[in-house]
Amino acid sequence: MNSGELTLLLDRLLAASDEHEWVEFKHNNDEPHAIGEYLSALANAAALDGEPFGYLVWGIENGSRQVLGTRFKPASAKVGAQLLDLWLHQYLRPKLDFRFDAFDYRGLPVVLLRVPAAVGQPVSFHEVEYIRIHSAKVKLASHSDKEARLWARLNQRGDWSAELAGAATLADLDPAALAEGRQRYAEKNPHLAAEVAGWDDATFISKLKLSRGGQLTRAALLLFGRDEAAQYLPLPPQVSWVLKDAEGTALDYHHFGLPLLRVPDALLARVRNLTVRYLRPGTLFPTEVPQYDAWVIREALHNAIAHQDYGLSARVNVVELPEQLVFSNAGRFLPGTVQELLATDCSPEQYRNPCLTQAMVALKMIDTIGSGIRRMYIEQRKRFFPLPDYLIDAAQQRVEVRLTGRILDERYTQVLMQQPELSLMDVFLLDKVQKRQPITGDEAKALRGRKLIEGRSPNHHVSAQVADALGQQAQYLLDKGFEKDFYLMWVLKRLRMGDCKRAELERLLLGKLPEVLSADQKRNKVKNLLAEMSRKALITADSKRGPGAVWRLLPAGLDRLAAEAGA
Repeated sequence: MNSGELTLLLDRLLAASDEHEWVEFKHNNDEPHAIGEYLSALANAAALDGEPFGYLVWGIENGSRQVLGTRFKPASAKVGAQLLDLWLHQYLRPKLDFRFDAFDYRGLPVVLLRVPAAVGQPVSFHEVEYIRIHSAKVKLASHSDKEARLWARLNQRGDWSAELAGAATLADLDPAALAEGRQRYAEKNPHLAAEVAGWDDATFISKLKLSRGGQLTRAALLLFGRDEAAQYLPLPPQVSWVLKDAEGTALDYHHFGLPLLRVPDALLARVRNLTVRYLRPGTLFPTEVPQYDAWVIREALHNAIAHQDYGLSARVNVVELPEQLVFSNAGRFLPGTVQELLATDCSPEQYRNPCLTQAMVALKMIDTIGSGIRRMYIEQRKRFFPLPDYLIDAAQQRVEVRLTGRILDERYTQVLMQQPELSLMDVFLLDKVQKRQPITGDEAKALRGRKLIEGRSPNHHVSAQVADALGQQAQYLLDKGFEKDFYLMWVLKRLRMGDCKRAELERLLLGKLPEVLSADQKRNKVKNLLAEMSRKALITADSKRGPGAVWRLLPAGLDRLAAEAGA
């Protein structure tokens, strides 16, 4: 753009009556990290608002929009020995073709940074994605509503699965997969069963909206294609099953190709689904159930296939560990977070691969109203098993689902049996507690209000009330620990026998401290206890500091022991 075009552009930006989140005015702030964060925020804000560019202008006061001029000279600005422009490009993902323009405006020097809108995925700087909230620059991950809407915008770029599959024809489809598909479609639409039997393959594929103008879509090949038909897709799609031992060593594996419609049953046949036994309250006879529910396995796999970002050229993976099944697929988790999905019970607003997912709904493979994930949690709860774990890696664009095939904590299993009225969110939070995963202060408060947990963050544990009801008092004491005086008296009794170093006191006390504490937390507990006893003049250390100090008993400590004995 020449100076005249730049002047007209700045006229337009200044004349806008409303404040836009894709425009920012500065006077002289040229701190490199701040500029990088603005590049991310403005690119994402422009994409969210449907604008082709975002703009950052130096030399204009933000509030009054008065032209002040600027000392910022981007062409010569450096970060260390590196030019600013090159330094910024180095830390932006994906690459962004931004441009600095310096020119005179109303007789004063200004600089205009033009930032292209994000395409395909949010723009990050130093691996962090930013967005504008009014005039504030904030992390995108902290605003899940904006993040979900941004991804919805970015995914309007097109449906990979709806693209035509080149020269592929009906002869490239697998007859057995088509027969299974007809059966599924008839089960989904029983009123059409007789009609479905009379359809030829072209009509059936058309009814599933998997063809356009007689040509097959990529989704048609994904579901029904012969294995060799993968040549018509950018990269051969695969689902991989890997069997690993407890140390993570691969023992066996198998790669499944097209047609993906038939993969779930074949993969399920390879999973070693052992029997788990547990006792219900009031009975001496154990209940026997398989490690994994077949419907939950299929739902997890179908979701991975449906929501895989096939443009990233990655496999859908299923890793079988001794007591876990791990499903992973490439792509962002479009609903935002699982917790939001469970708490609101709302359908996601955006789906990846609409052509593919709509056909999978018609074939009874998934449910696009968004209840599939929620039902997975409900089914695991009904079985009194740990809930699924969703690990969402936004930076790597990867979603992982872990199913646990054993009882982790019998106390929590018994809670679910005895309190079926608990909400799904209550169970979700209790599941996090049993897995020693962090919960927020508000979440802990809610569980305490139901007398379900005790303990200080992050060491929450089952409450005394629940432990008593379940006959778990011993484990409760191991989790909670004893009163402080208990440990204090142990120290006094040991020092009455003679002076000693802290290491010996640690050996005495560590095994008696709460099991929920880590080794470092236990040692800090001992250190703090000794410091408190020293302040109270019950014990003292020699002139040395730290672990090498030798502790001895003081007269007040002897008096405390005597009082305890007299009691």
